[in-house]
Amino acid sequence: MTSPMFEKIALVGIGLIGSSLARVIRREGLAGHVAISTRSAATLARAQELELGDSYTIEAKEAVRDADLVIVSVPVGSSGAVAQEIASALKRGAILTDVGSTKASVIAQMQPHVPDGVHFIPGHPLAGTEKSGPDAGFADLFDNRWCIFTPLPDTDPDALERLSEFWRRCGANIDTMDPQHHDMTLAIVSHLPHIIAYNIVGTADDLESVTKTEVIKYSASGFRDFTRLAASDPTMWRDVCLHNKDAILEMLARFSEDLAFLQRAIRWGDGDKLFDLFTRTRAVRRSIIEAGQDIDVPDFGRQAIEHPIKS
Repeated sequence: MTSPMFEKIALVGIGLIGSSLARVIRREGLAGHVAISTRSAATLARAQELELGDSYTIEAKEAVRDADLVIVSVPVGSSGAVAQEIASALKRGAILTDVGSTKASVIAQMQPHVPDGVHFIPGHPLAGTEKSGPDAGFADLFDNRWCIFTPLPDTDPDALERLSEFWRRCGANIDTMDPQHHDMTLAIVSHLPHIIAYNIVGTADDLESVTKTEVIKYSASGFRDFTRLAASDPTMWRDVCLHNKDAILEMLARFSEDLAFLQRAIRWGDGDKLFDLFTRTRAVRRSIIEAGQDIDVPDFGRQAIEHPIKS
């Protein structure tokens, strides 16, 4: 039997990402001991019922003591407070990382509290569902997904490679980029789609001419797919909006300009412009499938899930 990559891994936060990490760490034998910490006593008790770790504590400071790898999985607005709490308990030589969807803000919050000798490597696994909490996690969440690191200028190459190997064993592909570039990229591929989904669902909820009963009844159209994004964790997405404000506002401005272009094309019956746009966007979908980031199954695979073929 191969020895674990880390003697002790501390998971601070045990929601979808943290609980998925706990499951894959156990499956792959990546740690000798997994310490779990979360602020909610009820969530901690549930994690213990699910046997996600080896030790459990409300105090993040206690969880990270003697840990070789510390993974902070909390809403990005809480990153600084967590770093401040655990700083004095981090051991020299430990790797400290996070899974936040915004990187410049997380670095600004956490870096001032990181002690000398601790390897702080900001990270972001691009994996998730609309579910949250310790029951939502599953070991395959990171399979063939990307984990992006935004290393600091003085990042130790050996520590970065060790953390990269950890994520590879969790099933992820690895990439690195500048924090600002990460935040701009995620603003368009993740943050803006969620904001648009929240807005569309909110608009439908506010309509007086369409009852909520009809919205629910006829949601087997495109609206249903927006509701999946709009069901994501409100705390997490509030923090994302507040902590990636500049990039999100830039993408919202571009989106508004493109929406005005589309509005004019519809108003003036410009079928050529509409056809050109819809053709280009269809090609983007094909590229995503070819890159292995989704499956080419009609209706997002629902038919296979809801109506499985009987042998």
